[in-house]
Amino acid sequence: MTTTPATPVDEQLPAHRGPFRVGDRVQLTDPKGRMHTIVLEAGKAFHTHRGALEHDQLIGLPDGSVITATSGTQYLALRPLLSDYVLSMPRGAQVIYPKDAAQIVAMGDVFPGAKVLEAGAGSGALTCSLLRAVGETGEVHSYELRPDFAAIARKNVEAFFGGPHPAWHLHEGDVASNAIGGFDRIILDMLTPWEALDMVERSLIPGGVFIGYVATTPQLSELVEALRERGGWTEPRAWESLIRDWHADGLAVRPDHRMIAHTAFLVSSRKLAPGVTAPPRRRKPSKGAEAYALRRAAQAALAAEQQEQEDTSGE
Repeated sequence: MTTTPATPVDEQLPAHRGPFRVGDRVQLTDPKGRMHTIVLEAGKAFHTHRGALEHDQLIGLPDGSVITATSGTQYLALRPLLSDYVLSMPRGAQVIYPKDAAQIVAMGDVFPGAKVLEAGAGSGALTCSLLRAVGETGEVHSYELRPDFAAIARKNVEAFFGGPHPAWHLHEGDVASNAIGGFDRIILDMLTPWEALDMVERSLIPGGVFIGYVATTPQLSELVEALRERGGWTEPRAWESLIRDWHADGLAVRPDHRMIAHTAFLVSSRKLAPGVTAPPRRRKPSKGAEAYALRRAAQAALAAEQQEQEDTSGE
């Protein structure tokens, strides 16, 4: 495991409020709602099929101004929100969408000063939300297996915050090898998060929150059952979030024709005190639960048989 160095700050950092200045990201929206993001540089120009916009026109203007291109088209200029930035930033791995990042921060109760572990870092989308939540007094430790993804995450996070964030620690390597403890929250965005639960149990404090981010129902089932079988955890909760905009124009009020539907499932559970097992939850058994138990029993029997054959052949 290695920790990648922070990028040195050798230029003016972007502002998050006040008049636009050199280095700021600005989101330009045309009359049709199409958005373009630029980074302000003195003497530069932004060219579109609707004409050119001089960066110097924007520098010094207040946030929320309207500027006119050489063609006469007007553009609304605003600093992009984090949700805007995440959807437009360069990507390596697929990003965690704002709707899911918001659920993780809120339902995971990520608080100012919290110590948080996430894996993998991907393109740094969730990292930005976590750093916003913990502030400069907290800690966010991000693990990423692929050096190329770690480099993209580093670039994206530093571009958003305007330089290295004092609370962020980016590690290249397998999160299962993590030796740091005392985490308040742990979030895993991995193909097989159940394989890292030994590390989660070592690293998470009693009462701490674990959240798994998985894409498919087989992953969801495997993670939930793995938490149940281990004991020492509250009953896992699984859910997904769906967002549907509404069209409102006078008395014409209706759901939008498009919506952001399934992106991933979230699974959350809280770690109990050492040696404590939660009272069994009474719930109506289902055929699916019985089938899962039978499958696990068959897998255990097969593994025992293979081990016996290996022991016999080695004699």
